[in-house]
Amino acid sequence: MPNDNVQRAIQRGTGSLEGVNYEEIRYEGYGINGAAIIVDCMTDNRTRTVAEVRHAFAKHGGNMGAEGSVAFLFKHCGQMLFAPGVNEDQLMELALDAGAEDVITHDDGSIEVLTPVPDFSKVQDAISKAGLKAELATIAMRPETEIALEGDQAESMQKLLDVLENLDDVQEVFTNAAF
Repeated sequence: MPNDNVQRAIQRGTGSLEGVNYEEIRYEGYGINGAAIIVDCMTDNRTRTVAEVRHAFAKHGGNMGAEGSVAFLFKHCGQMLFAPGVNEDQLMELALDAGAEDVITHDDGSIEVLTPVPDFSKVQDAISKAGLKAELATIAMRPETEIALEGDQAESMQKLLDVLENLDDVQEVFTNAAF
């Protein structure tokens, strides 16, 4: 490979190549057993990225949908997960006073705090000032309903998700599949 090609690839990767514009793109589709998938990408070549994502879906048992075909199944929100053993009453009071939408206690004792996106930082700061630390705190596309997958279906779906996540331009992958 010529040295110039290598240098251009390095410059493109570091963002120092002039005339390169990156754009955010969201692709939607369905995986195994109709499980919804949202793929958020950042790319400088929309044609290459859509081809890679479409190929991953097709090769691993899924299919791409049109824009908006699965987005209605997800809620864009702030999400904080706390390990079992956190004082539920204290967390609930802090979160709701700071502007959280909902506090959900799961069967395993873990607690999930959901916030509107604009209030995420405010709620997170209020909780951390009280000495409580979230295991995970992120802005996410949270599924409104889940589709349970087991055995071979779960294995096939996980393989599809892994392939999508390993694509160079993919930033995040969201699904409503429950394993």
